[in-house]
Order: sequence, then C-alpha cells, then structure tokens
Amino acid sequence: MNASRWAAASGVALLVAAASAWACGDSLGGATRAIESAQWRLVYRTQPEPIPVARHFTVEFVLCPLAAANLPAEVRVDAQMPEHKHGMNYRPGVTTLGKGHYRAEGLMFHMPGRWELVFELRDASAPPLRLIQSLQVG
Repeated sequence: MNASRWAAASGVALLVAAASAWACGDSLGGATRAIESAQWRLVYRTQPEPIPVARHFTVEFVLCPLAAANLPAEVRVDAQMPEHKHGMNYRPGVTTLGKGHYRAEGLMFHMPGRWELVFELRDASAPPLRLIQSLQVG
C-alpha cells in the first residue's frame, strides 16, 4: 500500500473510532457524564438530576469498548465517601437493558458531601476493573 492510501485508510479508521466513541451513550438523552479507561467508555445519567440527598435515585449507563473487548460477564455499581470511610446504606441492583446498556436502582446518598460512584466490571478471565467518578452531592 502506498503512503497516500495508507494515510487515507488510517484517517478513515480514526474517524470511525472517534464517531463510535462519540456515539456512545447518545441513546441516554439528557445530561450525561462519562468515565474512560484504556478499554472502556462508560456514559451515564442519573434520575433525578441533580442527585438528591437521602432519596433513592437510579443510574442508567452504557458501556462501550474502546479496544477489542467483550462486554463483562457482570457489572456492579456502588458508592463510597472516602473522607468518611463508608459507603451507602443500600445495595443497588443492576439490570441489563440490552447489549452494553444497564440500569442500577436502589442507590441513595444518605448525607451531603463528596461521593465516589463506582462501576465495577467483572469477568472470570481478568481482575475486576473499577471505573470511578467523584461527585459533590448536596
């Protein structure tokens, strides 16, 4: 392949990769946040937004591979307050809505402050991967 064809092919590959990363989570609508690792882009939104103190909320999210990767066998969602060294008083449940699309229900931040929302991707072939986003609540 000559240099100009290689450059054109590389440019197309980059555009396709950028478009797929950009499209990740578009189906969620509304205000979204994103977390990225070397392999994944996770886009989520909370309902309600902003997250209330001492009221249950849900997190709907989409997980998109950035590299060649299969979806994890299990996805968990949790939260913690690092300064207080405790987590939530509730254990949320995660439901799969479609390929790479999930909903976590039963989350509650029982006090105002800085929380870390933790998405844990689990697969038998690798250690769990944790994607963490810091949030100020209340």
